[in-house]
Amino acid sequence: GDGLLLEFEGVTEAVACALVIQRRIPTFNVGYEACSAMSLRVGVHYADVVADDLDIYGAGVNLSARITALAQPGEVVVTAQVRDELVDGLDAQLDDLGECYVKHLSEPVRAYRVAATRSEEVNGGTTRPGAELRPTIAVIPFRAHAGDMHAQSLGDALADEVIAGLSTAQDLNVISRLSAVVFRDRSSGLTEIATRLGADYVASGNVRVEGQRFKLFVEFAEAKSGSVLWADALYGDARGVFDADQEVATLIVSTIGKLIARNELQRAVAQPLPTLQSYSLMLGAITLMHRSARADFERARALLEHLVERERGHAKPHAWLANWHALRVTQGQPGSSHDDTRRALDHARRALDRDPSSSLALAIDGALQMNLVKDFDTARLRLDAALECNPNEALAWLFKGVLHAFCAEGEAADYAGNRALALSPLDPMRHYYDSLAATAALGAGQYGRAEFLARRSLRANKAHPSTYRALAIAQSMQGDLRSAATTVQGLLELSPEYTVSDFKNMSGFSAGPLKDVFADALASAGLPNCLQRGEVR
Repeated sequence: GDGLLLEFEGVTEAVACALVIQRRIPTFNVGYEACSAMSLRVGVHYADVVADDLDIYGAGVNLSARITALAQPGEVVVTAQVRDELVDGLDAQLDDLGECYVKHLSEPVRAYRVAATRSEEVNGGTTRPGAELRPTIAVIPFRAHAGDMHAQSLGDALADEVIAGLSTAQDLNVISRLSAVVFRDRSSGLTEIATRLGADYVASGNVRVEGQRFKLFVEFAEAKSGSVLWADALYGDARGVFDADQEVATLIVSTIGKLIARNELQRAVAQPLPTLQSYSLMLGAITLMHRSARADFERARALLEHLVERERGHAKPHAWLANWHALRVTQGQPGSSHDDTRRALDHARRALDRDPSSSLALAIDGALQMNLVKDFDTARLRLDAALECNPNEALAWLFKGVLHAFCAEGEAADYAGNRALALSPLDPMRHYYDSLAATAALGAGQYGRAEFLARRSLRANKAHPSTYRALAIAQSMQGDLRSAATTVQGLLELSPEYTVSDFKNMSGFSAGPLKDVFADALASAGLPNCLQRGEVR
């Protein structure tokens, strides 16, 4: 007929094949008139299927055909299930198409357009801070044999323990686990990993569980030379992975510390959630919280509230739940209210009661003080305290960049924003980092960079109103009022009642010297100053 149905074992292979096909098709059209040329539309979906000798069956097959119709000739469109298995900027360039209606389905489908990664965005335009940025290490979560989920969870937990230990050192920068994990099951070489993550050193390995014991083979290498500085086989008790004195993780931390720096690393052991089940729930909640779909966002709350009840003595579930309520307010989620502000502050207090030195809890409380309370002095104290506890807390650097921007402290805003991006270059929350880093760039007067970061954020998530505001301001300040007007229309589609007056009264810039400058920029882009009584947009 007029199409092909292809089955693949994995998402990355399917998408890579689709991109190669689209890249090669033009070579077969050479010499043909446009009316005779061949163009393909490709749709990719990830689902279980039933196969026999004649065909492949299942609801996923039908959805694959439906989303193919969303693609333009020469394009590849994928569903959210496929997008969740890809890394933006590594596997492909991803553009969010939003909620799309397709034939024979009553509910919309979240779809994304994919294209080959552009070489200039290998590191997403992120520049590492200057000479003060100390040596950077990436710990790739330890790989398990295919299908051994217990061993894989144990490998992830061990990697988290190592990252937590290294992150307490004042003379190291540590890439976040959520960024490094994308390379766990890939065949990427040391050079590619180091380049993508901006790392000077890389630790990796594999783990195998044998009864109640595990065997971990670990390798530590210098990225520039490719030299393996240390490799060893370590053994431990699989039941004691979350113990505060986990010997294997401590040995890895101490050995790496001695190899990188001559002075002794001061280590503090983190307090991870005590069970693998709780560990998986927390990571799932963090991922869902930063999705734009309302159902996913609400699911994140349910997971976090479950963790709060189960792990009463731990700070992290309360800290992330505080962040959830704050996002509900700042993103204008339906039904958000002053009660969410109260709940956010309460959970932040509870997190700090449980662990006053938690860099995550301090960073999130600093963001609450900045965005919800507008108490910049307290916010500054909290963020400084977070970085004193953990100089590699990416969220603390991110919020600090925004705070400096609100206060028109341009150089500090630029440094903090870049530091946050450098510490988490491939994080699944990347659109969130890009959005806030764009705000930091505005405060630094770097409007071109602010536009770049805001556009990159919107490609990954089109449902974040503050990103539209940052982009419109950046475009307006550069004199591109036509583009700024288009961006404002996108903002008003998400927040129909938003006005310049709201920006002056509610945004973080409302308490700083840039309020009127950026308010005028939004007004020039076409954002209404206020809504007339009875006006409905």
